[in-house]
Amino acid sequence: MAGQVDKSRPLADRMRPGEIGDLMGQEHILGEGKPLRRMIEEGNIPSMIFWGPPGSGKTTVANIIAQKTGSRFHKFSAVLTSIKEVKTLMQEAEKYREAGGPPVIVFIDEIHRFNKAQQDAFLPFVESGAIILIGATTENPSFEVIGPLLSRCRVFTFNPLGLEQIISILKNALDNKDSGLGERKIKIDDDTLELIAVLSDGDARRALNILDISVSLHGEEVETVITQEIVNEVVQTKSLYYDKAGEEHFNIISALHKSMRNSDVDASLYWLARMLEGGEDPLYIARRIVRFASEDVGMADPGALNIALNARDAVHFIGMPEGSLALAEAVVYLALAPRSNALYTAYKSIQQDIRKYPNEPVPLNIRNAPTRLMKDLGYGDGYKYAHDFEDGVADMSCLPEKLQKRKYYLPTERGKEKIFKEKMQNVEILKKKQRKG
Repeated sequence: MAGQVDKSRPLADRMRPGEIGDLMGQEHILGEGKPLRRMIEEGNIPSMIFWGPPGSGKTTVANIIAQKTGSRFHKFSAVLTSIKEVKTLMQEAEKYREAGGPPVIVFIDEIHRFNKAQQDAFLPFVESGAIILIGATTENPSFEVIGPLLSRCRVFTFNPLGLEQIISILKNALDNKDSGLGERKIKIDDDTLELIAVLSDGDARRALNILDISVSLHGEEVETVITQEIVNEVVQTKSLYYDKAGEEHFNIISALHKSMRNSDVDASLYWLARMLEGGEDPLYIARRIVRFASEDVGMADPGALNIALNARDAVHFIGMPEGSLALAEAVVYLALAPRSNALYTAYKSIQQDIRKYPNEPVPLNIRNAPTRLMKDLGYGDGYKYAHDFEDGVADMSCLPEKLQKRKYYLPTERGKEKIFKEKMQNVEILKKKQRKG
């Protein structure tokens, strides 16, 4: 029958709103008179970036735009689509535009998964008007989208849905006979609906998937009773629950950090896998690994930072799931690397001094003096050029006057930091020799 909904499709897909008025949440950009809604209603669509958590409606809004504008619409996933495919489409769009057709709307889901060189490929086509680019991302576009492309796009922020909104979406799915579960006799109390909403963490798609799986466990039974026990079983067995925004998120990243710090390779790999298999953004993990390399390994093994950055670049270059092994390699290296938090401690001490003495003037001897006036004021007086000394070290203080005797960096005897400690001691010996001389 024409127009009949295919019930074999996932519930979340069947229940996707087709009108702006049916979309739950995002009133700050899609409410009456709000900017994005006006653009859609007027058909005045610019290139845009949708930034927000999973299941907040980014893809749904893109689909609605496609329906409302009547433009040619192409949807890609940055995870599954090669840049060659995208370039081919954009070249076709350019020819279509030159022939007098309207711009083609190109929707790129997870645009942050394209590296910066790949993102450059969009620029000429956005500038020429051949395409209207709509990118969706869960990552801050200021960091993950190249500046030239970002400056040509309007950024709209999507918020996670609240508990009441998720519960309303679930109830609508239970009542809807055309696209939802309304044809079945399903019993589910308010506490169980609230549990699903809590477990979904503001993600409407996840909430509907949990409900869908919970119902499917009963097959074609006449009456389906969904309890909290069933929901918990579904979450544990059908989809690995990982709370990417709540307490468990911070608990697990803390577990990874502390396992590496304790040189526990197996535990480090386990917590890494828990995050990756639970859907955590691999670039978030890469950032934490880079931080660990500086904070916990530091100068005891300066090469550790390169290992961490290489893992990040590998994830950018080959994507997931292949990139997981690069992260695993970095985690093992860092877990077995020598430890030093001397740099971290030094920086913390400096921060405290800056708060205590926020505007200490630069000593005159290390100020630049490009003008006669500056020279007359004493800028550069007493400066000692290190290369003029036999050992390349001058006995000259470069700290502000109130901080002259401060010692911030106190290297340990671990790993390569022992070498840097010896070098610092040799510098002090050379300075003392000059003073005696």
